[in-house]
Amino acid sequence: MDLRDILAANLRRLRAERGLAQDDLAYEAKVSRSYLSQLEKGAFYASLKILEKLAKALNVEPYELIAPMRKRRG
Repeated sequence: MDLRDILAANLRRLRAERGLAQDDLAYEAKVSRSYLSQLEKGAFYASLKILEKLAKALNVEPYELIAPMRKRRG
């Protein structure tokens, strides 16, 4: 899994956890909805500036957007 895929999965998960539509997150992060959609599909790379905007809109640290999910034991 490359960083685009990790970012895509984390964006979808964090957005869903907060109950936000793509339009809502795009507005808060000041990016277009179509760009956000492509990020969530893993089709585009994101710059550090975009990661910062998305992290701020999601109220997380930027590293949380690109950190691989840890597998749960159990």
